[in-house]
Amino acid sequence: MKDMQKNFIKRVKEFNTSQCMAVPPMEETRQFTRNLIHTLFPIKRNLLADEDKISLEIDRCAIRLKELLYSIRSSLTTTPEAVVEEFFSRVPDAFEQLVADADAITRFDPASRCVEEIILCYPGFFCISVYRLAHILYELQVPVLPRVMSEYAHEKTGIDIHPGAEIDFPFFIDHGTGVVIGETAKIGKEVKIYQGVTLGALSVDKGLANTKRHPTIEDHVIIYAGSTILGGSTVIGHHTVVGGNTWITESIQPHSLVYRNHRVEVRERKEKSK
Repeated sequence: MKDMQKNFIKRVKEFNTSQCMAVPPMEETRQFTRNLIHTLFPIKRNLLADEDKISLEIDRCAIRLKELLYSIRSSLTTTPEAVVEEFFSRVPDAFEQLVADADAITRFDPASRCVEEIILCYPGFFCISVYRLAHILYELQVPVLPRVMSEYAHEKTGIDIHPGAEIDFPFFIDHGTGVVIGETAKIGKEVKIYQGVTLGALSVDKGLANTKRHPTIEDHVIIYAGSTILGGSTVIGHHTVVGGNTWITESIQPHSLVYRNHRVEVRERKEKSK
């Protein structure tokens, strides 16, 4: 028994030594993600916005990011310091995009009462917030870290957005549970999607890793709950409405209405319960 355990421990060490590269620590990455979002939206900590405090928190986030990047510095294409500088130079644009996202939700969702409610309570907005920050790191060719960030949002919300997706603004995910957006998906302006929507690939062949595998959604498209849209060459034209529970693997012209042609019948039961 001891020999078997010894061999097993040796096997675990061999695998993790030979196959697993250095990765950022999971909990510290989650903490960095939370802190940065709380810095951009202090109301999430029930704090009033204060310029000095915001500046201090941004500096702290920069230090935390540099620490995370040093743990994977051998896999970076540049120095951790250069990545941090470039990342925070892009954060202001990401913040303005998130402001537009929040404003779109207040305009489109009749259940929303105020921006504060959206920032505090809407899982779609939280997941988009994490995506927009992780996407910057993805574009800077930082390995693993943006995926850990997006998986944190997935774990909390049930919404799975790959950080490589290209999502314009404003963007609105309503309810959100079960939404999947693949790495090479492209989404235009003023797009609204509902729970259970998948923007996926037609094939999971590893040989397609460097090709566009996921669909393009043009501006002003609405995709209702449970719809699945697959394929890198599939384009949903602008101002199209995609009805719920549809399965689409080919392009749709702009200004279209797509829906399933099915009937729901209600019949009287022969035996009524007493």
